[in-house]
Amino acid sequence: MKDLIKQYKTVIKFILTFILVYTVLTFSYKLYLQYASSEIYYPDYMTNLVAKQSKEVLESLGYNAQVIPHPNEPSMKLIINKKYVARVIEGCNSVSVIILFASFIIAFTGKFKTTFFYLLVGSVLIYVANLFRVVILSIGLYHYPWRKDILHTVIFPAIIYGMVCLLWLLWVNRFSIRSKNHE
Repeated sequence: MKDLIKQYKTVIKFILTFILVYTVLTFSYKLYLQYASSEIYYPDYMTNLVAKQSKEVLESLGYNAQVIPHPNEPSMKLIINKKYVARVIEGCNSVSVIILFASFIIAFTGKFKTTFFYLLVGSVLIYVANLFRVVILSIGLYHYPWRKDILHTVIFPAIIYGMVCLLWLLWVNRFSIRSKNHE
């Protein structure tokens, strides 16, 4: 057993670090959600921000858009040309995806400065990609409401998680300490 642990030490370290970081970040985020809701930023700051920024992008594309708090659930209603097309919920704000991304990067660490900047740039890229995902999904739902299931459950998750996987691959192959050890 000792030999197996010694042989797979880096794998075990990666898994334990990933689980620890993911658990701490997820627990912190759940606390934030529990205590951060307010009347100003309903249902929470990040979800409200994504909804309002989606509205701004839609308006810059020529759509008449508005966002209003949903009266029956913690979400924001996204309306295009007076047609309710989508609701922006907590899961639409990209924080959970960024937590997953960050947990992997920290578990597969690199130099501190490189890790910090990669986390920052990667998180911003994920956030922006998610924002455009919400905008394009809303436009798709406005024009093609019968395509809701494939747009929401297949195409757009594939885009956001595909991007995260590409960022992970870039990290592992270019910036992590393990990639430096193999050069």
